[in-house]
Order: sequence, then C-alpha cells, then structure tokens
Amino acid sequence: MATHEESIQIPTEGGTIAGTVIMPATKLPGVLFVHGWGGSQQQYHARAREVAGLGCVCMTFDLTGHAGTSAQYETVSRMRNLADVLAAYDMLVRHPEVDRNAIAVVGSSYGGYLAAVLSELRPVRWMAFRAPALYMDSGWDSPKRQLHVDQDLVAYRRKVVAPDTNRALRACTNFKGDILVVSSEHDAIVPKTAVLSYVDACVQASSITYRELKGADHGLSTEDSQRAYGKLLVGWLREMVTEARAGAAIAARPSKPATGSAKPIASADGGLEPESPETAAPVSVVIAPADARAAE
Repeated sequence: MATHEESIQIPTEGGTIAGTVIMPATKLPGVLFVHGWGGSQQQYHARAREVAGLGCVCMTFDLTGHAGTSAQYETVSRMRNLADVLAAYDMLVRHPEVDRNAIAVVGSSYGGYLAAVLSELRPVRWMAFRAPALYMDSGWDSPKRQLHVDQDLVAYRRKVVAPDTNRALRACTNFKGDILVVSSEHDAIVPKTAVLSYVDACVQASSITYRELKGADHGLSTEDSQRAYGKLLVGWLREMVTEARAGAAIAARPSKPATGSAKPIASADGGLEPESPETAAPVSVVIAPADARAAE
C-alpha cells in the first residue's frame, strides 16, 4: 500500500524532538466506465461495484443520446459524446477521494473508441478496451448514426488501419501507460483486424495485454462470455492497482500533451453495435468500502 510520510517536531522538556508520521495514502485510483453505442451506464453497475471492492472510486454515466437523453439518439455526434466523456472524467478527478494521477478508463466498442481519444486530452494511467470500434476521421460533427451510411465501416474495420490516418489510433501511439485489449472470437461488428489495429498502435505503452474471448460475440450475449470478461477485467485492474500501490507512489503517465454458451440476450441498434447484455440515471459513483481500503 502506498504511504504518506510527514516530518514533525514533538514538544518535550527543554525543546523539541524530531518524529515522522507514516500513514496510508488516502487517495484512491479512479475508474471511468464508458459504455458502447446503444448501451447505458446500468450495464456497468455490477462490474463497477466489483472494481470498487479493489479500493477504487468508480464512475459510470450515460452518453448523450442514451437513457434519459434517448431523444437525441439519431442526432448526437462523436464530438458531443467526446464532450460527455471529458465532462465525466473531469468530475471523477474532482472527487475528494480520487488520486488524479491514478485514473483508469474502461471502454467497450464505441466507448473504447472514445476512451482512446480521451487519452490524448487528459492524463490516463490505465486503459482497458473491449472490442474497440474504429471510425474514419471524417464527419466528426455529423450524427453518429449517419456514419454507418456515409462510411463503409464494414470494409474499414476488416483492414489494418495505419495509426497516422485515424484519430483514436494516433492517440494510442502516444499512450505511455498500461493497456488491456480484449476481442471476441465471433465478433461480426468489430472484427479482430480492427482490434489488432489498436494493439499495433500502442507502441509506447508501458505494458500491453491482449486476450480473445473464445466463443464470444460482440455484445457478450451469453452469461459465460460475460463472466469471462468480468474475470479478465477485474483481474487485470487488481494487478495494475496492486503494483502501483507496491511502488509507493502512483505516477501518472500522461499521453501526448494536453494480448461458452447460454441463453442469448437481445441486442440493440439493429446489429450495428449491439447493446451489451448487462441494461438509466445520468451518473453513478461507487466508492470503495472502508474495509476494502484497509485490506490493500
């Protein structure tokens, strides 16, 4: 566990004597969860509670165009959704319990894409992508739904994309923290080629872990694949947080300034980017219980 030391002077007879107070660091890592297109923050509540048990402050939120703002589903742009992610990040780091130098961002599909772009605009220590989607840079302020008409995303995601031609991948080339990338064996929305474009772009990462979920589809529509991903994500975050605490100080590595079967669950968005089967309120913050902090 990271500690904080404070030199003190202790009044005694005839003067003072030197002492040192050593105490646990009070700040906790922050974890921001970014859901995919057609999803909601509710999908991540159970997972966020599990991660909070590691001794983290977790935040989930609904992107504009979803849940309470679903009326904007057809018109919301990537630019607006990136602003949502930035606002959520800024609120998380302002939380009094959060160590702003120890921020993790977890994103699935469209949420992974937005998380990658976030990393070039805000300091991020850890990133976890599941089936991160790719979009062409053109049409940044166009309705996100329109991209599936204006861009041949099926063909685009089936080829290796050069990092210097894509904003999210360019951000990944400058990321210097630790990263987890997860793909699904039977993903018809974000094929393995697109996911590996992210892996290949992370040339400066401190560490990169890539895993493929066998038998899983894009939306993790079986309980087995949900459990497998949850175990993988929580295990990786536990390792990252434990190593950081053991290092006595968590150093932020900011980016460029600024590696089953069950009953299927219905998807959303007509198969474009199905909702993950985890199913809304604007923002939720989950804080580690006191006993979880003491155990670390």
